[in-house]
Amino acid sequence: MTGKELLLAAVRNEYTARPAWLPFVGVHGGKIIGLRADEYLRSADAIVAGLRRARELYRPDGLPIVFDLQMEAEALGCELKWSEKTPPSVVSHPLESGRSLADLPVFDTSMGRFPVALEALDRLKAEMGTEVALYGLICGPFTLALHLMGNNIFLQMFDHPDYIKAVIGFCAAVGQKAAQAWIEHGADVVAVVDPMTSQISPEHFELFVAPAADAIFDHVRARGAHSSLFVCGDATRNLEVMCRTAADNICVDENIALETLRDLTRTRHKSFGGNLKLTSALLLGDEDDARLDAIRCIDIGGNCGFILAPGCDLPYDVPERNLQAVSEMVHDVYHREVAKRTIVAKTAAEAAAIALPDYAREPHVIVDVITLDSASCAPCQYMMDAVQRAARRLSQPIVVREHRITTREGLAAMSRLGVRNVPTICIDGEVAFSSIIPDQNTLVARLENALARRK
Repeated sequence: MTGKELLLAAVRNEYTARPAWLPFVGVHGGKIIGLRADEYLRSADAIVAGLRRARELYRPDGLPIVFDLQMEAEALGCELKWSEKTPPSVVSHPLESGRSLADLPVFDTSMGRFPVALEALDRLKAEMGTEVALYGLICGPFTLALHLMGNNIFLQMFDHPDYIKAVIGFCAAVGQKAAQAWIEHGADVVAVVDPMTSQISPEHFELFVAPAADAIFDHVRARGAHSSLFVCGDATRNLEVMCRTAADNICVDENIALETLRDLTRTRHKSFGGNLKLTSALLLGDEDDARLDAIRCIDIGGNCGFILAPGCDLPYDVPERNLQAVSEMVHDVYHREVAKRTIVAKTAAEAAAIALPDYAREPHVIVDVITLDSASCAPCQYMMDAVQRAARRLSQPIVVREHRITTREGLAAMSRLGVRNVPTICIDGEVAFSSIIPDQNTLVARLENALARRK
């Protein structure tokens, strides 16, 4: 089975021999061939060279042609600010200045930078299209509407909902045209990337976004391609309504617990993807951090309908060795098991070197919360929230520390404290609540008892 076949099987929610691997190589493609982001995204030659090099380095099953959510906005008259290491940003909003939808250009994929991206797709399809699944990414209808309107969109959702429906409907039509072009030029998967949906309620998602997104997904399916809905940020509250859309696949970033996404997509017979940590593991971490995070995702994702991917467009400066370490975990089960044992041994050594406080002699009660990561794991988030709310009810201050086991330091602390499950609350070095979020009265009582022992 080729990498492309394996990835498309995963998109169809089928069992695969190993996880599918989809590094979202956007501006990072410029880095690995020595070009700035603003040079890279304007040149078909550069995009082809960058993705060719990414294939050599990272052995992917799929690749996006570009990861640039401003292409549609640029074609519709938004001004862009370019950067050397990131995609451009939108700095003007045509509908903010009193113009109407009728005043906007009639969208066509001969406009802006679409010809550059589509030429790159044509060439890459001929070169690697039988081996690698190629993704065409489009700006989601809500995010594109925000590009056109600016932040005014949030107020107008309440004051003028029919107008917002019209704008988002217009953006869905733009998305259909963009999707059509990607498919005609050979894209295997069309991903609707709509990060700003993390900022709205489930009710507003269902009212404004779902019908527009489904129009795009239905369009893609009718033309024989696969679709994905990709969101960034903490869209946990919207996961259920996202899973009710017509998308084949749902992808998320590190702000959403992969376990939660896995369980929700399985009830809807959809595939899912994510959620390698962009900053702490891939950009700022070392190879062991990258391996550990890949193992975390692979263990959670399993071998049915799961695509291992970073949470968003790869940062420009991600070290190549970190992504190669992830690729190794994907392609080699033996090395994955060796890495687990190596990291555990390394963690044990680090744990022995970590000095825990002499809790009885500390001036304050210390609460250690062992989490996967409260920014991305819902139970961990609620556990941390419970501790912080309880702390505010006390008459004396306490010290609250989070130890994330996605870092070697966190794993070391977990080992030293004798914690077996996450999330867990330890009070003055003793396990108090393991994997169970206590109610406020119970937690406050335990903390007050700890304070009383200080007197």
